Amino acid sequence: MKRFPHQTKTTTITLPSFLRRVMKAYAIKAIIRDVGCDLARIGRSRNWQLTATPEEIHQVISLIESQDEESWLWVAKKLKQDGQQFSHSLLLDIAKKNDGITVNELMAKTDCTVIQARKVIDEIEWSEE
Repeated sequence: MKRFPHQTKTTTITLPSFLRRVMKAYAIKAIIRDVGCDLARIGRSRNWQLTATPEEIHQVISLIESQDEESWLWVAKKLKQDGQQFSHSLLLDIAKKNDGITVNELMAKTDCTVIQARKVIDEIEWSEE
């Protein structure tokens, strides 16, 4: 997973009773690790920790929601709830890398607000002139 230059800040999210709540745990763990996230058990407890950047968290959420496994949806919900929001500079980097991205596409990709997306798109458009 390629990291953006401004994207060094990671978030750690606790997933209580992770293995007891999900079916096909080996598959969801593989998906999470393939994105580039760190997933580790907390000591000898039932709880697990996911450490990732905001973009990696968003990718994991998208992948989980695209799968046909209902028991994984609580993980996506927990990540949405506890995940860190994208900073303005990170949103700017994402928009610059996706030439011609629209406000709606940026919102869908990053789960940012309309105001954040418009501010980023406007900044890009005004800087090109």
